[in-house]
Amino acid sequence: MTLDTKKNTFVKLGKFLNQFKDGNITRDETVFGNDLFFEKFIDLIQLSQSHNGWYTPEQVYFAINSWAEALSEENLTQWLSQYDLNNVKPKKVALVLAGNIPLVGFHDFISVLITGHDVLVKTSSNDQHLLPFLANYLIALEPDFKNKISFVEGKLENFDAVIATGSNNTARYFEYYFKDKPSIIRKNRNSVAVLNGDETKEQLIALGEDIFRYFGLGCRNVSKLFVPRGYSFDAFFDAIFEYQDIIHYEKYANNYDYNKAVFLMSNFQLLDNGFLTIKEDSSYSSPISSVFYEYYENVADLQNRLDNDVDHIQCVVSNNIVKNSIPFGTTQKPNLWDYADNVDTVAFLLTI
Repeated sequence: MTLDTKKNTFVKLGKFLNQFKDGNITRDETVFGNDLFFEKFIDLIQLSQSHNGWYTPEQVYFAINSWAEALSEENLTQWLSQYDLNNVKPKKVALVLAGNIPLVGFHDFISVLITGHDVLVKTSSNDQHLLPFLANYLIALEPDFKNKISFVEGKLENFDAVIATGSNNTARYFEYYFKDKPSIIRKNRNSVAVLNGDETKEQLIALGEDIFRYFGLGCRNVSKLFVPRGYSFDAFFDAIFEYQDIIHYEKYANNYDYNKAVFLMSNFQLLDNGFLTIKEDSSYSSPISSVFYEYYENVADLQNRLDNDVDHIQCVVSNNIVKNSIPFGTTQKPNLWDYADNVDTVAFLLTI
């Protein structure tokens, strides 16, 4: 397959996904394969929560919409323009995927295919259905993909390189198990927000999206706030009240009750609005339904802290207070060229 053929195939996939907007599903008769795939995909989305309790239809639709927007011809061209994808000798690349949020490994999946390699996928037990469905749609679009995509349930064998995502504990296992293969091993990361008190209500509402999307389970979810000493959280709590309905979801509510009880039994000082607790803590990783915060004295010292802790941070949101930060409300809509852990996946795939 030529690069143009692969790009066009992913653009067609994007058009297929673009039909599935939460609350506004619209069948486009010009889209390939709807007779076979359209209704089945709706059924799969509705069933996703039975496969993984955190995969509510709303969250799955959001993930699908994000990929529909990403897979445009313009985005694919901009993403790939910086690479020389000619003369790639196809290798078999194994993917060990996480399952914390829907389609979390899809970027690795398309990166392997767009560079001309074969992909061997070991899905998470928490997300075993969405990616195989989209793989079948790609094969229907371009049958040459059939021999380049395979899934495995057991032991990974006969591969040339690996991209594996997991916790800090599983990463140590991955590093040992895959020590003889070219690899990208991803560990736990968290995202942070830097506030100074000048944020508008709209920006703080958008920050709520960064906190609550996917119930806070993603590495791009904000789990830590840096605020100036003396900061009042009144405006923050007022803005995020818009997300109060999250407490009506049982799994989230159970985590809220449990984690709040643990904090209170430990005599920690909390701020609480009935669906989110915030606690002063130096850690980056807060439990579900909680966000940690920490005071900073000046931006220069905070910038040094963030630079030193770069290996623990996925992304930073702010109102341009610190360098390399992104706008509020954008953490869960990365561009194709925004790589996890700031490791260029395509560049890696071109070296194996």
